[in-house]
Amino acid sequence: MNNKKNQSFTKLPAYQKLQDHYQRIKDLHMRRLFSIDPHRCDQFSLQHNDLLLDYSKNRITSNTIPLLCELARDANLEHWREAMFSGERINNTENRAVLHTALRNCSDQPLMVDGKDIMPEIRLVIDKMQVFSEKVRTGEWKGFTGKAVTDVINIGIGGSDLGPKMVYQALKPYHHQSLRLHFVSNVDGAHIEDILERLNPETTLFIVSSKTFTTQETLSNAHVARDWFMQVAQEDSAIRQHFVAVSTNTEAVKAFGIDIENMFEFWDWVGGRYSLWSAIGLSIVIAVGADNFNQLLLGANEMDEHFQTAPFEENMPVIMALLGVWYNNFFKTESHGIFPYDDYLRSLPMYLEQADMESNGKSVDREGRKVDYPTGPIVWGTSGINGQHAFYQLLHQGTKMIPADFIVSMLTHSNYQEQHNIMFSNAVAQTEALMRGRNIDETYTDIVSNTKKSSGVEKRIHHMVFEGNNPTNTLLIKKLSPRTLGSLLALYEHKIFVQGVIWNLNSFDQWGVELGKQLAKQVLSDIHQTESVTSHDASTNKLVNYYRETINDSSS
Repeated sequence: MNNKKNQSFTKLPAYQKLQDHYQRIKDLHMRRLFSIDPHRCDQFSLQHNDLLLDYSKNRITSNTIPLLCELARDANLEHWREAMFSGERINNTENRAVLHTALRNCSDQPLMVDGKDIMPEIRLVIDKMQVFSEKVRTGEWKGFTGKAVTDVINIGIGGSDLGPKMVYQALKPYHHQSLRLHFVSNVDGAHIEDILERLNPETTLFIVSSKTFTTQETLSNAHVARDWFMQVAQEDSAIRQHFVAVSTNTEAVKAFGIDIENMFEFWDWVGGRYSLWSAIGLSIVIAVGADNFNQLLLGANEMDEHFQTAPFEENMPVIMALLGVWYNNFFKTESHGIFPYDDYLRSLPMYLEQADMESNGKSVDREGRKVDYPTGPIVWGTSGINGQHAFYQLLHQGTKMIPADFIVSMLTHSNYQEQHNIMFSNAVAQTEALMRGRNIDETYTDIVSNTKKSSGVEKRIHHMVFEGNNPTNTLLIKKLSPRTLGSLLALYEHKIFVQGVIWNLNSFDQWGVELGKQLAKQVLSDIHQTESVTSHDASTNKLVNYYRETINDSSS
C-alpha cells in the first residue's frame, strides 16, 4: 500500500489540472462541439458485447477524458480494483472483503480469502439453489397437503428485495409459465395483507431473506406470514414445506421453524445491495430457471473482466464514473437521472438509488476525515416515456443541470414493433433535444411555419426557447436478456466503486442507516407505555403521544 491512495480528492495532482480545464471549456455548447466534429460520436463511444455506450452528448473535449483518467490513476484505481477482486479487506470499517464478483466467477481459478479457497462453497450454494428451484418449478416440491407450489413470496427489504424484484421484472419473458412470484418488503401491514388475501396457504412458498435473521421489517412480515399459514396448517411441522431461509444465522432460522436443510447461506463479504448474485437470488432462480440465472452471472462476469482488463480510456464503467465525477465535482451538479426506455427495467432506478446512494452517500473519507468536496449524487428516475410527461420540463428548461443516463433496448420481446419504434424514437429525440436546445431564431421559425397565426409571437417566444447543453449518456442494449442484464448491472456496480475510490470513500459500509433503526426500537417501546412519552425532543414526544392517543381512542 502506498500513500497515494489516501490522498484527499482535491489534493490529487490531476484535480487542479481539471479545475483549469473546466474554466476553459465550461461555457462551450455541445451544439458547437458537434458542428466542429461531425464524427464526435466515433471518438466518444464504447461497445462491450451487446452494450453500446454513446457518451458524445457530454460537455467534454478531446482533452477532458485523458485528464479524468489521470485523476483515476492519481487515486490509485488500479490498486483498489486489484484489491477488491483479490479479496483484500477493503471494507475497512467492518474489516471485510468485498467479493460479490466472486459469486459470478465463471473460471476454474481458486480465490483465496484468509488462506481458504472460497469458490467451492460458492458453487455448493449455487448448486443447492438450482436443485431446490428445479423441484419447485417441476412441481416435485409439495406443500403439506400434497399440492404443488403455485405462488412464491420473497420476504426481505433493501438489497434482499430491490435486487431480486428488479431482476424478476426485467426478465419477464423468461418466467416460468405457471409460477407467480410476489415481493414483500414494506412493514406496513397493508402490503403483505394485500398479497396474502389472494393466495392459498396450501400452495404458497415463502422465502425469508435476511442475512442476520434479525431485520425488524423482514422478521415482522415473516411472522405475519407464519401466523396466516398456521391458521390453516395447524401443525408446526408443516412450516418446513412452506418456508425456506436465505441467511447466515442458523440458530434463528431453526427457532423460526425452518428446516436447516432449507437454509441457503451467503457470507459477510457479500453486501446487501450487491447480493442478488448470491442465495438472495433464490427467487430469481425459481422464476427463470438455473440456465437463465447462470446467463445472468455470465453477463456480469464478462463485465467484470472488461473492467479489470480494459485501459481506462476504453473502460465502460471507468468512463461513466469519471463523467459523473466531472459533473458532480466541477459543474457542481447535485443529482443524476436514470431513465430506462424499457418497461421491464422500470424498477432499475430504485435499485440504483440504493446501490449508489447507500455506497457513496458519505461525508467522511476512508480515514474518517470530514470531506470538503461533494461525494455521491442524488440518484433518481423512472421509465423514460412516463418521465417525459412528468418531470422532463425541468430537465429542458429548469435552472438545474441534471446529467442523465438513457437506457434503451433495441430489439423488443413485445409483439408490438411500432410501439417499440415510438419508444426508441422518443429516447434518442430527448437526448438530442437536451443537447441541441432551440435558440430564439429557430423558435421563431418553428412558430411561423407551424401555426396559422403568428401574431403576438413576441409575447410567448421566450417561453419556448430551450438552452440545451444538457449532458446525457445513451446506453443501447441489443436485447434485454439475462446475459445483457447481468452486464448492465455489473457496469453500474463498478461505476459506483470507481467513484468511491476517486472520492476516497469506503463504498461498502452503510452506518448512516443504523441510528434510525435504533431510535425506531425505542419509539416502538414508547408506544406501549401507559404514561406520556417525555424521553425524546419536544417534536418527537408530541408525535408519539398524539399517535398513542389516536390508536387508543380508536380501539376503545
